[in-house]
Amino acid sequence: MTARTRREQAAAQQGLLPSRRGARHQSTRIDASRRGFATTLRALEQLADTGAQVSLHVRDLDRGHVVVAGDDFVAQPIGGVGVVAVLLEVAVQFDAGTLDANELVDRSTVAPAPVAGLWNHLAATNFTLADVAVLAAATGDPVATNALLARVGTEAVRARLESLGLTSLAVLDGFRDDRGPDHAPDHAVGSTRETAGLFAALVNSKVVAPAISAQVAEWLSLNQDLSLVASATGLDPFDHENDKHRILFINKTGRADGVRAEAGVLAGPRAGVAYAITVCFDDLSIGHRLRVHDAMRTFGIELMEYVF
Repeated sequence: MTARTRREQAAAQQGLLPSRRGARHQSTRIDASRRGFATTLRALEQLADTGAQVSLHVRDLDRGHVVVAGDDFVAQPIGGVGVVAVLLEVAVQFDAGTLDANELVDRSTVAPAPVAGLWNHLAATNFTLADVAVLAAATGDPVATNALLARVGTEAVRARLESLGLTSLAVLDGFRDDRGPDHAPDHAVGSTRETAGLFAALVNSKVVAPAISAQVAEWLSLNQDLSLVASATGLDPFDHENDKHRILFINKTGRADGVRAEAGVLAGPRAGVAYAITVCFDDLSIGHRLRVHDAMRTFGIELMEYVF
């Protein structure tokens, strides 16, 4: 089945992910309210004791209630998680016809971010906007993201988020190697409450239109970074959809100096959740960094226990 066929089917069924999740899990759901996140909270408290700023939000998709939260209203740097907002505006403009998915983008015309990403290492210098969106979603490629942001504009992304009632989530700038006094301090900022809420709305086909939600969710399902919270899923980073245990999962990660963030949706036979976590910390040593990674992986384990 082609990507276009999947999107059309998704629109007809009121969203790709909700229809799959409902068909697969609804009849076997049980009360998950007693499964907790005590180990995660202890790990995050230990990080906070060292001066880290921690924010967490988990929302049950079936019941709509908040499972666990901490400082989830605070806007913090979220790195590449902000790419989701860019992809959303791209999907809207593709659907409206104001942006041509087949338009070719030349890498030489894009603001550079030479220390990271995949596109800089490819021989091909020209891709269609549709392929650039895949690069941005699947690998978090900063040059690809800069290309998309240059085409739709930060103002359009801001207006789109505001139209959805998202006031703390914002894309401030493209990716840069060096940020000077004339640049925005971060690529993107957001609260975990709003970020998790956006992911919940995507899988429930409530972002702009079902076809738009399905397109963004389809892009995010290609994300290959399963190294943080998602490491607990045991999924193949290159093929999420064909896992024999039928885990429903999409996510996006964000990294910057002293920042680790992740947001996504995870569903199993007992429950489905939208989640977001952000940790801002002093990256003084590899030990400091690994403690943050360990806490996020602990959170992933308890998410898996909740949904399974």
